[in-house]
Amino acid sequence: MTTAAKNLSAISRLFSSTVLRELAEKGRSPLFARLLADSGLMDTQLAAGTVGACFESAFAALRKAGGRDEYVYKSALTHNILLGRHSLGTASLLTEFRAGLCKADVAILNGTSTVYEIKSERDTLSRLENQVQNYRKVFAKVYVVVAEPFIDQVLELTDVDVGVMCLARWNRVNTVREAVDRADAVCPTTIFDSLRLTEAMMILESWGATIPDLPNTKIREALKQQFVLLPPQFVHAEMVRVLKDTRSLASLSDFVDQLPHSLKTAALSTRLRLKDHQRLLTTLSTPTHQAMEWAF
Repeated sequence: MTTAAKNLSAISRLFSSTVLRELAEKGRSPLFARLLADSGLMDTQLAAGTVGACFESAFAALRKAGGRDEYVYKSALTHNILLGRHSLGTASLLTEFRAGLCKADVAILNGTSTVYEIKSERDTLSRLENQVQNYRKVFAKVYVVVAEPFIDQVLELTDVDVGVMCLARWNRVNTVREAVDRADAVCPTTIFDSLRLTEAMMILESWGATIPDLPNTKIREALKQQFVLLPPQFVHAEMVRVLKDTRSLASLSDFVDQLPHSLKTAALSTRLRLKDHQRLLTTLSTPTHQAMEWAF
């Protein structure tokens, strides 16, 4: 691995859930210190700053064209769509959500469900067809968010009902082709397998179904047999309603507002305990020279 590649890898890993959890739960992160040392970013100005400033500098390096990774794309989607067009009070964000044989990079639920498959400069398109097929079974609208060089290929590889977006700059997402809402084409069986058992029960109860009194070893299969008979559009509408409640991020609004721009997406994608929020905010004010001692 070249020095530049090693640096870029270290910068990307700074935004991992592991680093964020360590900072939030322990008020220190040896991994953060080691990655910052490997990032090639340390200079006199950064050394005199804070942990929060280090994340901002790392993100500035990460967002440069040619090296942008998945996190830069997720951040653009979060700020442009979730926090731009909607809010944490009206929409929910799902990351790494199971959809058939795949996991969705980003899905946003508001009045409908929209999934965003990211293909950054570092990706290939080899799995795209299979991913789109799986996403269609769960989400009403499917978008592929691509680096500019991929636009023509993705337009050719995907059907006209699949939307295509391009990360034109690090903070701006342009729509190349609008996605068609196909809530009627979702698969109740696949949606059932994506949900928690309690969420599936809520959907069945809204249909008027009776929840059988069975042991845990048998209840899921019994519920699935009922669930697969529900109309697709009903299942989709109820999935959106239920998940907006059970996966709501509204309670994080004040916390996220206090975070640096670079960390908002990481915080929305990582499950942190409420009691650790203030510790993370405090830790971000730690002087960089003190944070570097965490590695030892």
